[in-house]
Amino acid sequence: MTLEIIPVRGLPEIAEGDDLAALIRAHAEVLPGDVVAVTQKVVSKAEGRVVADEGDPVAAETRREVARRGDLVIAETRHGFVCANAGVDRSNVVDGFVSLLPEDPDASAARLSGALGAPVVITDTFGRPWRQGQVNVAIGVAGLPALVDLRGEKDAHGRVLEATVIALADEVAAAAGLVQGKAQGVPAAIVRGLAPEAPEGTARDLVRPPEEDLFRESPLASISARRTIRSFTGDHVPREVLAEAVAAALTAPVPHGSRHRTRPWMWVVLDDGPPRRRLLGAMAEAWRRDLEADGVSERAIARRLDRSDALLGAAPALAIPALTMAKADDYPDERRREAEREMFLLATGAMVQGFLLALHAQGYGSAWVSSTLFAKQDAREALGLGPEWLPMGAVACGRATEAPPPRPAIDPRSHVRFG
Repeated sequence: MTLEIIPVRGLPEIAEGDDLAALIRAHAEVLPGDVVAVTQKVVSKAEGRVVADEGDPVAAETRREVARRGDLVIAETRHGFVCANAGVDRSNVVDGFVSLLPEDPDASAARLSGALGAPVVITDTFGRPWRQGQVNVAIGVAGLPALVDLRGEKDAHGRVLEATVIALADEVAAAAGLVQGKAQGVPAAIVRGLAPEAPEGTARDLVRPPEEDLFRESPLASISARRTIRSFTGDHVPREVLAEAVAAALTAPVPHGSRHRTRPWMWVVLDDGPPRRRLLGAMAEAWRRDLEADGVSERAIARRLDRSDALLGAAPALAIPALTMAKADDYPDERRREAEREMFLLATGAMVQGFLLALHAQGYGSAWVSSTLFAKQDAREALGLGPEWLPMGAVACGRATEAPPPRPAIDPRSHVRFG
């Protein structure tokens, strides 16, 4: 295959309402089989997606913040693209204005494709994780495959390809970028000689599904994005996911550090079997006794127990962290004994947080509930633990029924004092 990449020169400055397809045809010959690559900037200008640079346009275009460093924000747009500043761009627009991505780049590509009678790729310049520099990628596709799946075919040595899926539309965009440039005033190019043998697609095909994304959030963003989940799907939580979460949790600071080779914690993980039903039943009875002693009405007691069961009883897995004070130092005075207990409890809190974050990093939700703290003996007996173990609440684990809303921004100024 021999490809020819032809810049479309001489296009005027594009304004809202301009017929972009007619302007391209007036400045270039589009032959059968040609693919027309058009930059996002001129599509956005023609569609009126250039707006005054007021307020916080990046926040308005952001569906999810992925990472932040200083003024640079890597964000997911409503289209599913992950890019710098949610695609908000101040280059090649007049001062005081910014360009936004098209509302629906695939629909924009489809309209241009119909008017030009040729496949269309709308391109934008993205940075890339792990690699320096920027490259043109496809954000809108119509009339050609976005992906070419070669899995099952054989390579030149006869080996069966198992993971090769080519991002054809991105390759077209990158090729067109060689003649477009950022400062050359060439917003369109024709890629000639391409003959793909695959079904047509859209740019949406290029967006990796969240469940397949191993690098969905930066570590700092992941900490802030974790939310307490109170409604779970019935999806099973694989044991390896829970084991990874426990391994991460056990990296928490150990009281007295390297002086102790063993960590003072153990996790009991329960699925929907007799041990779990025994634990929940024991805690419900203990809670009922306390509420009755407090004079709470039977109706209110039943309502609270139902809410608890809707969370702890319905979650696909339940994980109970337990602490032992066997390694704690014994002091003759209460002041130091209390400080020793607090040290172990603080370390346990860090350990539980590590478990919650590790579940979140693997795409699973969680909710820490303190109920076993109010029924330690009942929980110990239900779990078959010795008297040295203190159950430190319970963590409901599973996939959330729906994505929680973004966490409101937290201003640390009222919670920190620098000396």
